[in-house]
Amino acid sequence: MTTPQRAHVAMFSIAAHGHVNPSLEVIRELVARGHRVTYAIPHAFEEKIAETGAEPVLYTTTLPGPDADPEAWGDTLIDNIEPFLDDAVNALPQLLAAYEGDEPDIVLHDVTSYPARVLARRWGVPEISLSPNLVAWEGYEEEVGEPLYAPLRETERGQAYFARFQAWLAENGITQHHDPFVGRPPRSLVLIPKALQPNADRVDESVHTFVGACQGDRAGQGDWQRPADAEKVVLVSLGSAFTKQPGFYRACVEAFGGLPGWHLVLQIGKHVDLADLGEVPANVEVHRWVPQLAILKQADAFITHAGAGGSQEGLATGTPMVAVPQAVDQFGNADMLQGLGVARHLPMEEADARTLRAAVLDLVSDPEVARRLDEVRAGMAGEGGTKMAADLIEEEIVRAARGGAVKAAGGER
Repeated sequence: MTTPQRAHVAMFSIAAHGHVNPSLEVIRELVARGHRVTYAIPHAFEEKIAETGAEPVLYTTTLPGPDADPEAWGDTLIDNIEPFLDDAVNALPQLLAAYEGDEPDIVLHDVTSYPARVLARRWGVPEISLSPNLVAWEGYEEEVGEPLYAPLRETERGQAYFARFQAWLAENGITQHHDPFVGRPPRSLVLIPKALQPNADRVDESVHTFVGACQGDRAGQGDWQRPADAEKVVLVSLGSAFTKQPGFYRACVEAFGGLPGWHLVLQIGKHVDLADLGEVPANVEVHRWVPQLAILKQADAFITHAGAGGSQEGLATGTPMVAVPQAVDQFGNADMLQGLGVARHLPMEEADARTLRAAVLDLVSDPEVARRLDEVRAGMAGEGGTKMAADLIEEEIVRAARGGAVKAAGGER
């Protein structure tokens, strides 16, 4: 591949850890290769983006913040999807103004950043989705999309939402239907292992390239030391969003507190009062936040909500998992992990102390689970990760530059 000259790469995302974190190492690598990278993001993530060497381009968001109470997102499908359109309408004029006279050579975007796709087409530059979770396969719309959205299309609120989305696209010169606009990007790098992708054999790999987990050393997040007397370590984390689960945390403490040879690391987030946990035994440590990857490298088991980030970190470190999903894609991830033979999918209503303890003890003592984890890790190692992602982005930069040169030459005739 011809090495591209220094390009202006613009990345667009939302203020959510699960959407920003997967892209950070790719951004860091592009900066290291000499590209100028701007990253459009709400103020809450300014420092995290600046640490990569990229230039934060700040905009004001209408979405709940990264530490918002989960109830802020509502509890119905329309409650979950409306805010992203509202935020797109709010953010687009801010981003247009921020990039006026400083248009990029290529647009990278999270799957939730609708303004990025509008801007890429307005500027006439390539757009690449950096997907932090599963992507649509051939037949996805019929098998998943239509059954999910059909009831919503029958409601007045749903009809108003879809009409507004289509009108917003039309106002910005886009005639494409809103469904493929959201779910069918022209080019996509998938930042999860292929092993986590449902119906992977039906994914169009001329559009979607699985580069797998793009993880750095995370040294900046801090370290963790395994206690000298801990024969086994179990980490419990429900991620950063759906953490308001005091009853579940109490069940985890009951399951492993005082269990001979075991040490429990419990991350509870910002929405649970420590007093709600009751008495905490000496072999249990409780934190609002933990350096998850550092702990997983030393842990024997992981009780997780099965978010895309946590799932792939569990796979990358070869850690058996008990998946207790909370929302959205986590249920599908939990099923995929169980199907791989490396985890147990345990619905929240069944996650009492006895069941949690039994699931963990069964997983860590099963040699077949260890064998399957080794197999999955080997497959992930061949996906390329951060370097592959950066190489493919540079290929698009080179292709676009050549196209521009040809177009310019043609215009001079």
